[in-house]
Amino acid sequence: MPLIVLDPTSESVRSTARMAPALRSLEGATVGLLDNGKANVTPFLDHVEMVLRTAHGVRDVVRRRKANMSAPAAPEQLRELVACDAVVSAVGD
Repeated sequence: MPLIVLDPTSESVRSTARMAPALRSLEGATVGLLDNGKANVTPFLDHVEMVLRTAHGVRDVVRRRKANMSAPAAPEQLRELVACDAVVSAVGD
């Protein structure tokens, strides 16, 4: 009986996604903060928001929390966050 070897790796797929251009400044920007729902991420994002507002002049902060830490953000949350000038996705533990 011949030995059959299976290759479990997938073919490499080239991504067409590109990074967004860098912001010149956060002054007057709207920044989204995405909370993954794990412990300790809320106090971390509280601090991030304070630094963004006081040290970088961020105009507005949009905070959203994922319903499930293991799943992607809900489509409606992503639609809200894509309207922001920048987004911070935070993971806590």
